[in-house]
Amino acid sequence: MRNKKILPVLENINVIDASSDGQSVAKTDEYVIFIKGAVPGDVVDVQVTRKKSNYREAKVIAIKKHSEKRVDSVCSHFGVCGGCKWQNMDYKWQLFYKQKQVSDALTRLAKIELPEIQEIVPSKKTYHYRNKLEFTFSNKKWLTEEQIQDKTLAFGEEEGEVSRNCLGFHIPGCFDKILDIDSCHLQEEPSNAIRNELKKYALQHQLTFFDLKAQIGFLRNIIIRSTSTGEWMVIISFHFDDKLVIEKLLNHLSDKFPKITSLQYVINSKRNDTIGDLDIQLYKGSDSIYENMEGLKFKIGPKSFYQTNSDQAYELYKITRDFASIKSTDIVYDLYTGTGTIANFVAHQAKKVVGVEYVPSAIDDAKINSEINNITNTVFYAGDMKDVLNDQFINDNGKPDIIITDPPRAGMHDDVTKKILEIEPNRIVYVSCNPATQARDLQNLDVKYKVVKVQPVDMFPQTHHVENVVLLEKK
Repeated sequence: MRNKKILPVLENINVIDASSDGQSVAKTDEYVIFIKGAVPGDVVDVQVTRKKSNYREAKVIAIKKHSEKRVDSVCSHFGVCGGCKWQNMDYKWQLFYKQKQVSDALTRLAKIELPEIQEIVPSKKTYHYRNKLEFTFSNKKWLTEEQIQDKTLAFGEEEGEVSRNCLGFHIPGCFDKILDIDSCHLQEEPSNAIRNELKKYALQHQLTFFDLKAQIGFLRNIIIRSTSTGEWMVIISFHFDDKLVIEKLLNHLSDKFPKITSLQYVINSKRNDTIGDLDIQLYKGSDSIYENMEGLKFKIGPKSFYQTNSDQAYELYKITRDFASIKSTDIVYDLYTGTGTIANFVAHQAKKVVGVEYVPSAIDDAKINSEINNITNTVFYAGDMKDVLNDQFINDNGKPDIIITDPPRAGMHDDVTKKILEIEPNRIVYVSCNPATQARDLQNLDVKYKVVKVQPVDMFPQTHHVENVVLLEKK
């Protein structure tokens, strides 16, 4: 076997910036260092974990000087979980670096003429803002350094009793390792109470936790969803069907938490955890929960996509609607419409709204959301955007005056961008969760369109993620 090369420790490193992937940045004369666990302004000693020709990756082993931007993290799992990488940074500085991320992406990558970027819209809630969390059962609990040193924390109290069952989040980069979560600060209660009670019940009744590699075990996942109207949905995923055991577990959960208005389960015998192609079984309550926005009701089923920060989704959609400046004679195309939230939100201002989305079940939800709100001027289509958006489609639905596009992180396919340039709508409102791919698409659209407004929005406090809304008008 090859001897593993010992990587160096670097001392008194000045941290100068934050990267778009949530790490901090330092520089030497020779290379850039991406550091986990640091905050801009810190002076740290770091252990190099990866060495490349022009950069290093490292983790903090000692803080020599604390940055004024640093705060104490509130979560006991911070630094291991990986979900809230900026929890040790003051929120006003989180906003600063998110604004900088948008500015850097659009100026350095797009290299187009830009207006002044408007100040980022902060989130009213910096914790307990998520309306959906998913937790995974596993018999391969991730052991922290503290647990490895103190074996009673890693294993059972009795000598030789192995206890690696857990319920929590995936460790970044380790698909089959799960960090056991005691308390998560991203969703309001009773989210933690439901998860912990379920784990307690499973351990007491000796139910088996899933082993993703070996594909054995009974309990797989739990999804907890909530709405601002106080409704709660819980979906539990089992590896195989054992009706008596499932019924007892679900009855216990229902009795313990009467706030659960939709209790469902699914049998997943596949090798992956996705449930989009599986039949969800309603056990108790309603098959859906509902979110309200400006008097509109949005139905959320177990497979539905809905922005995970409801309050900020409202702010994002208001900005999108304002940028679009829709008139009563306008035809609007809403590309990557999802469950039609934006399409239905702007419909009352338009002559017609046409929504397109790849996922058929999402389009079914979009149509239902129009029906329950008595919206009659929307039409929705399911299919691959680059295939759906053709000349016949334009002829059938009318040439759009405005296009709203909210693509996934990968941005728009080149064929979609080219088609938009052919269609030549008066305005384009581009909503993005990835400023880098948005910058690439804006550069492609620059041949005919100029950027008029840029508005970042913080949807995910404590993380490096940022949404950005851009208004383009024909040159």
